[in-house]
Amino acid sequence: MLARCPRYGCIQVADGSNNGEARWARTTVNVEDHMIVPSLDHAAMATDPDKVVEDYVASLSTLPIDRSRPTCEFHFLDFPTSEAASTVAIRVHHAYGDGMSTMALLMMSTRSVAADKSHPAAPPHHRPTRTGAIYATQRPPLSAGTLAFVAWVWSYLVLAWNTAADIAYFAATIMFLSDPRTLFKRADDDRFHSKRFVHRSLSLDDVKFLKNSMNCNDVLVAVTSAALSRYYFRKSGDTNTTKICLRSLLPVNTRPAASLQTYVNVIESDKTNEVTLGNKLGYIILPFYLATHNDPLAYIRKAKKVLDRKKRSLEMVFTYKIFQIFMKVFGVKAGASIFRCLFARTTIIFSNMVGPTKQVELCGHPVAFIAPSVYGIPEL
Repeated sequence: MLARCPRYGCIQVADGSNNGEARWARTTVNVEDHMIVPSLDHAAMATDPDKVVEDYVASLSTLPIDRSRPTCEFHFLDFPTSEAASTVAIRVHHAYGDGMSTMALLMMSTRSVAADKSHPAAPPHHRPTRTGAIYATQRPPLSAGTLAFVAWVWSYLVLAWNTAADIAYFAATIMFLSDPRTLFKRADDDRFHSKRFVHRSLSLDDVKFLKNSMNCNDVLVAVTSAALSRYYFRKSGDTNTTKICLRSLLPVNTRPAASLQTYVNVIESDKTNEVTLGNKLGYIILPFYLATHNDPLAYIRKAKKVLDRKKRSLEMVFTYKIFQIFMKVFGVKAGASIFRCLFARTTIIFSNMVGPTKQVELCGHPVAFIAPSVYGIPEL
């Protein structure tokens, strides 16, 4: 991985040679410095190994990372849990890449458990089938009539209006618009709070069973909204079931529409210049509604309505371009302050990543699950 992705053998230095901005500089990498086997309580591991893993991973969020060497660590927890024979916690600084590039590198390092030991296959890429205006059908033929042509033009007018409204809403969030205070928001202080990392495995077949006329993302947003709603009303004791609107920040990959497997193949062929590594993310502000419904499918219908509206907007494209221009003009520190305001005034970050479809192994060990997460920003 170090040979094919040189950035993972670099550190950031600010020596004044890059107009005062930090730059990547190659350094000597001692692999053993990045492989950590902690000493843990054997009694606790025997009693509740899942909690030991959760506590240890949570403790990593309180520990500083050594910036004098590449900020990538592998923590080996060699004891069985309810889901795996052992656990590896990989801590990587986000400056090295976003979810897409990091997952591509991870897949490059794995092999299928099949006899041919080939690279694991990612889900095939299909052209989006959503009904948003940007993916509308081609201009209707003249034989379709005037109404069809008017509908085609109208879809692009709606796209322009929604984009303008979303960008204005995005700017208002950066400047002053904040979510209401709930138990999901962090405390109003400048202290760093440790984070808890938990994961739950869901059946993809169950998700596909529910999706029907929507996609899997719609169902997952609905499930998350339902889970947050139940948690909120149970923990807060609030008997007012009036709908509460919270907002999530949704990072979206802005790279060309190529499959994850395509990036893996290009990296493997040593053509890394053809792959855009690093962070290439646009952002969408996605409303989440806390409410109680007697019909569980009401969460799905509401989520689909919200997401269909967001699919008729170029918010993601414009936010990415605006942030790029802003950081080039005003510098990285000014850009970081904008991001901090944005994160602090929304409640959660919601994202997902596509992984391999085959059973894979890493260094000869079968991988039971991959649970990516992030910490270090003022979000829960």
